[in-house]
Amino acid sequence: MIEKLALPEIRELIEAKDFGTLREVINRWLPADLAGLVSGLSDAHQVEIFKALVGPLASEVFEYLDLATQEQILEALPDLEGAALLEEMSADDRTALFEELPDEVAERYIDQLSPEQRVVARALLQYGESSVGRLMTPDFVAVRKEWTVKRVLDHIRAHGKDRETLNVIYVVDEDHKLIDDLRIRELLVAPLHISVKDLFDGQVIALKATDDKQTAVGVFRKYDRTALPVTDARGILVGIVTIDDVLDVAEERATREIQQFGGVEALDEPYVETPFWSLVRKRASWLIVLFLGEMLTATAMGHFEEELKRAVVLAFFVPLIISSGGNSGSQAATLIIRAIALGEVRLRDWLMVLRRELASGLMLGTILGTIGFARIAIWSQFSSIYGAHWPLIGLTVALSLVGIVLWGTLSGAMLPFILKRLGLDPATSSAPFVATLVDVTGLIIYFTVASVVLRGALL
Repeated sequence: MIEKLALPEIRELIEAKDFGTLREVINRWLPADLAGLVSGLSDAHQVEIFKALVGPLASEVFEYLDLATQEQILEALPDLEGAALLEEMSADDRTALFEELPDEVAERYIDQLSPEQRVVARALLQYGESSVGRLMTPDFVAVRKEWTVKRVLDHIRAHGKDRETLNVIYVVDEDHKLIDDLRIRELLVAPLHISVKDLFDGQVIALKATDDKQTAVGVFRKYDRTALPVTDARGILVGIVTIDDVLDVAEERATREIQQFGGVEALDEPYVETPFWSLVRKRASWLIVLFLGEMLTATAMGHFEEELKRAVVLAFFVPLIISSGGNSGSQAATLIIRAIALGEVRLRDWLMVLRRELASGLMLGTILGTIGFARIAIWSQFSSIYGAHWPLIGLTVALSLVGIVLWGTLSGAMLPFILKRLGLDPATSSAPFVATLVDVTGLIIYFTVASVVLRGALL
C-alpha cells in the first residue's frame, strides 16, 4: 500500500525544505493522483513538486494538468527544466498546449526542444486547428508485410517502449503508405514463422490528417476502436489518434452544446478560469436577445386588451398556456439536437421527424388539454370563479393547449434542421430561444381560439 500524505502535510514538507522526504513520498504516487495534488497547491509549491519528481513521471503528471496550470508551471520553472518537461511529453498533448499559447510564447518553447522534437512539433502545428492532424502523434510502431511474426515481436521489444500505444501495429510498404493494421493479440497468438501479410484482413480503417476532429469522434464511435491511423493525401501513414484524445474532443463539444442550449454563449475556458467580465458578456448577449423577444409578449397581450377586459378569466390561464408551449418546444429541441449530434438524424430525415413530432405534438397537446378541461370542470363544481360559461372556457383552454403544444413541438424539432441547413450550429436553437418564440406565438393562438369559441358568450 503506497502511503499518501494529505495536502497540508505536503505543504509542510515543502515549507520545511525537507525535499528528501518529499521526493521519496511523491515519486511513488500515480500520475493522476499527483496531478490532483499539484492542482491544490500554490504556484511556488507546484514548482517544488516538479523539481522533486524523477524521470518520466514529471511529464506524465504534467500531461494530466489543465492548460492554465501547465502554463503557470512552465513560466515558473527554469528554462532547462521546462524544456525537459516538454521534450518528454506526448506529441499530441504538447500540441494541445502549444495551440493555446500565444504564438511568440509557443515559438519560444519550441526552440527549446531537441531538433527531432522541434520538427515533430512544427509538423503537427501546421495542420488546421480543428483537424485530426492536431490530435495525432507520430509515436507508433510500423512494420513491413514481408516480415515474420518473430521479427515483428523483436521490433516491438526494441522500439515499442516509448510509443503511444502497442494495441495496434501498422503495416506499411516501402514508401510508408498504410497497407493494413493488426491487433497485437493477433500477433501474440500467431505462429512465429508466418509472415505479416498472412494475417491481413483487408479492413483497415484510417483517418485523414485534414479531417475534422468531429469526424474522428464519429469514426471511433462507429468502429469501437482504441486507436486509428492517420494518413496524408497520398496515403502515407503520418500518425495515429488514440481514444483518450477523441474523448477530450467529444467532451469539449458536449460542453459547448450544453452551454449554448442553456442560453449561454459557449465559454472559451473552464467556468472557474473565465474572467468575470467575459462571463457576464457571454451570458448578457443571449439574455438581451431573449429579453427583446419576450417584449413581443407584452405587445401581443396589448393587442388583445379588449378581449381581456371582457373576459378577465382568460388572464388566469396565460402562464399555463405559454409555459406548456415553451416546455414542449424545449423537449423537442433537446431530443433533435442530441440526435443530430450523435448522427442518429440527418438533414434528409427532416420529413420523418416532422411526421413523428406532428403526431407526438397532437397526442401531448390532447393529454394536457384534457387535464386542463378537467381542472376547470372540477373547480367549477366548488366555485363560481369561471361563471356559467365554464364549459366554453374549458374548451378554449383545451383547444389552445392542443394548438400551442403542437406548435411548440414542431418549432423545437424543425429549428435545429433549419440552422443546420444554413450552416449554423443547431445547439444555438437553445431551450430559452425556443421558449421565447413559442411564448409570443402561443398568446396569439390562445386569444384567437378564445375569440372563436367565446364569441357571443363572453366576447
